[in-house]
Amino acid sequence: MKDGTRLTPSRDMKHDILQKLAETVYSFKAYPDDDDFSSVAKSLISKHPCLTEPGSQPGWYGWKNSLKFKMANYRTKLRKAGCEDVAINGGKISKVNPQGESSSKNIKRPKRGEANYLPNLPEGHDETSLENARKILTEEMKKKTPNGTLISQMMEQTFPLRRREIVKKEPAVQNMVERWPALFTERQVFAEFNRITSRNFEADFFEVSGPAHPRFHPTVQVKKRIGWTETDRVDAEHQLAALCCPQRHSNCSWRRLQGFFKTCFDTTRDEALSSVTVGVLTVLSEDSPQEGPSSMQLEPISTDIVLEGGIVMENIKNFPQAVCLLFGLIYALHLDYPKCMANTLMFLQRVMLGLGTKTFSPKLLTLRNALLD
Repeated sequence: MKDGTRLTPSRDMKHDILQKLAETVYSFKAYPDDDDFSSVAKSLISKHPCLTEPGSQPGWYGWKNSLKFKMANYRTKLRKAGCEDVAINGGKISKVNPQGESSSKNIKRPKRGEANYLPNLPEGHDETSLENARKILTEEMKKKTPNGTLISQMMEQTFPLRRREIVKKEPAVQNMVERWPALFTERQVFAEFNRITSRNFEADFFEVSGPAHPRFHPTVQVKKRIGWTETDRVDAEHQLAALCCPQRHSNCSWRRLQGFFKTCFDTTRDEALSSVTVGVLTVLSEDSPQEGPSSMQLEPISTDIVLEGGIVMENIKNFPQAVCLLFGLIYALHLDYPKCMANTLMFLQRVMLGLGTKTFSPKLLTLRNALLD
């Protein structure tokens, strides 16, 4: 610190430093990206200036590259030890497995800030014991008044089995409804999101999307961008207003999210359902009195969540809550975002909730700048 004298660590010392860093990084992320490695290397040099490397390159650049190799070796050791989080990516092409898949093909890794992407089975349990617990859960859900405490305890216990099934087998949503009915309740959607990301999703969602949040204006006004028509600007404004200020905007504002929702009468519910793959279905009654010129002013009799063309949750209390639950189910079931809402939901994930990488696509960056400028 006084005269800039550098330490030249021995091979064993450098190994120990990198090993400890790899273990710590892994506790946050099994597959860190380039920015993560840079951040760790910079922090190492900041904490211990004597480890700064000489030369024209940044004094942490060599540590960054060494850490990348150490992380790869560390994952290999964990994979051989049977760690589920990385073992799922075994079987890739190598000297001992020349017939395997390309190393860059179908790599299964956290992409949305999942803290528990594929946890190991709990100590003292195997797939058979957890499958028995799942069957007890299914029977409990058939009761008129299920035991909420028991369900929460067993859902927590069977979480590793459920994640293994979802990530590895990628089952149809309807199969998950039959095997894990408790997962499709409001309480367990939010609990599952917490298990995956270690975040209180319901509180976070309505905090960051509420009008009181300091980063967002109560009334969203999007600047007109180069190449944008007035329609483009208004559509973006409605989408962001619905996300940022759900308490101040009516259900009509939320329904501006075209392609993501469907509104129908109770007599045409089946027909409407056939045109929705992923989204929210709002059902109105034709018998309700209509006070205004638009059927959108009718009070809904049901708000349902649709996944893979089937209703998985019914009678949600309002549209914003339904969007919140649908977002949670996408995480719980490891689904892709629906194409029509991919940018908006990615904005919610990356910018508003701070989950996943901080590198934004051009479209996402445009939305962010339009809202925060």
